[in-house]
Amino acid sequence: MEDGNGKPAATGFETFVESPTTLISMRNIWKTYQMGTEELHALRDVSFEVKKGEYLAIIGPSGSGKSTLMNLIGCLDSPSKGEYWINGNLVSDMTDDELARIRNKEIGFVFQTFNLLARATALHNVELPLIYAGMRSGERHDKAQAALASVELGDRVTHRPNELSGGQRQRVAIARALVNHPSILLADEPTGALDSKTSIEIMHLFEKLHAEGNTIIVVTHEHDVAERAHRVLSIRDGKIEKDEKIK
Repeated sequence: MEDGNGKPAATGFETFVESPTTLISMRNIWKTYQMGTEELHALRDVSFEVKKGEYLAIIGPSGSGKSTLMNLIGCLDSPSKGEYWINGNLVSDMTDDELARIRNKEIGFVFQTFNLLARATALHNVELPLIYAGMRSGERHDKAQAALASVELGDRVTHRPNELSGGQRQRVAIARALVNHPSILLADEPTGALDSKTSIEIMHLFEKLHAEGNTIIVVTHEHDVAERAHRVLSIRDGKIEKDEKIK
């Protein structure tokens, strides 16, 4: 349909036409908290995209808004305003149950503190997302063993967390994040609880996983960790201060 000037007429709504390589699209995102009579803007009009296969680091000082942004990317929270799309799905308006399904399908989480079950073996810890997904036992075992082998822990499947080093525990956590073949590997300060040597080993592992085609987003305050990525998003005072490709 055209208007009187021969141009397409306005339809009254917008449709998001996704590029085949666009995985994440954040558009004019705000996150506001009410503190009594005051409003605290943790994120202010944040917009960016992440392509499939990118290795992105989000860096900023304490209080910059990077943790708030990570929670939104991970569908652990919803924005106050703006649109958030994952794989063509508008997730910013989803219910808690819908967000939980997106988290389990699209996002693999890696945390600073590992978050492993102390009494469970490495294999059982990695199986957990598959149990939640309702996968049968035999298939779960095979997938969990393959995930552990991919992080070079194929010989540690029966070990419990207290029998593993800090670096090995983080590798178990990474295997758990990967076992569902998520669209995004989202890591929050993944080297924060590790010594320098082990941190380098974990960052080498992320580089290997990225080379295999995984989309990786690392949230950190450490510049040497951020510089391992191919693109760095710098956050300050709730805004994107800089967005640069470094490789």
